Amino acid sequence: MENKFTLGALVLNHPGVLTRVAGLFAKRSCNIYSLAVGETEDPEFSRMTIIAEGDEDTKDQMLKQLLKLHDVSKAASLEKETSDLREHMLIKIAANKGSNTRLIHIINEYGGKVVDFSQTTITAEFAGYQENNSEFIQHAKKHGIIELCRAGVIALAKGEEKI
Repeated sequence: MENKFTLGALVLNHPGVLTRVAGLFAKRSCNIYSLAVGETEDPEFSRMTIIAEGDEDTKDQMLKQLLKLHDVSKAASLEKETSDLREHMLIKIAANKGSNTRLIHIINEYGGKVVDFSQTTITAEFAGYQENNSEFIQHAKKHGIIELCRAGVIALAKGEEKI
């Protein structure tokens, strides 16, 4: 059974930080499934959301190692129950005059938004739960997926908690 965990980190916004963080996981043979990085409200810092595989001990060890890096200002484990986790996704699907209306209806049901429409393709954008996006992908396979881009999960602690 695979166990995935989510870590959030506030890191200095300068060259090499991503390499050092990814290297930390690679050295310990800990696979990263999702890594999202972006500048915060303070341009001096970026926020990283990392989803990796491992048990509780692995998660605790990776968090401790992450906090030892001089580029990391703060880091914490982000649990599903106490955090908001969302994934951004773009998907281009084969269009077919006979099924376009149904496909657009399914996109809307899953909280997506059509961002491009051509004679042969429909491109939709989703920003939601990773599981929801994965479920939509299964529906889209029936129509034919042309391209797919998942940007990775971003997460913040719920309520007043913060990293």
